[in-house]
Amino acid sequence: MASFPGNLEFRDLGCMSYSQALTLQRSIQQDVIASREGGGHPGVVLLVEHTPPVITISRRAAAESHLLATPEVLEAAGIEVHDTDRGGDITYHGPGQLVVYPILDLNTLELRLHGYMRWLEERAIETLEQFGIKAERDDEATGVWIGTNKICAIGVRVSRWVSMHGLALNVEPDLSHFDCIVPCGLHGRGVTSMRAKLGDECPGMDAVKRAMCNAFANAI
Repeated sequence: MASFPGNLEFRDLGCMSYSQALTLQRSIQQDVIASREGGGHPGVVLLVEHTPPVITISRRAAAESHLLATPEVLEAAGIEVHDTDRGGDITYHGPGQLVVYPILDLNTLELRLHGYMRWLEERAIETLEQFGIKAERDDEATGVWIGTNKICAIGVRVSRWVSMHGLALNVEPDLSHFDCIVPCGLHGRGVTSMRAKLGDECPGMDAVKRAMCNAFANAI
């Protein structure tokens, strides 16, 4: 695997709103693109839990129809709704879910979009393996799965071959919030979490963040 010049930078944003994190992503993406003239940027990986919880809806034609909850239900649950420019369909983000936004030059990684999506899936699979959870890809659906239940959603956007958006790993979110949507627009599929699989043995968020960072650092 080709390596970035310098060390990959990780930034733990703690809890942050979706709109704030999106603004930050766009700014860093432009910095990475502009840095090519000066020899390149090592890349940045943002880690965040989104507060308040949010449902993001892509520009895919049917995505909006996969929002099931009424405005009244969403308001009572404190869930915001935002349009998004990533790929994919409809997704939920909230506390207890580790959202990872890698802003990387795919030219340096020697990847294109399809390969990058599979690369992200592998990072999530490796992270889960560190806690004894066996998860896998599904050839018919993007993301990381345990049986028919998704534990990690993936959706990205690439501009001039620099990525943004990324993956969302369910550590211990409120799974009932996923009832507000058809997750990723896939009927008949469920969602799960590390907490649901491990119970009281579920690691804390900080431990999952460290494992995820190790998975990224070891792959670069």
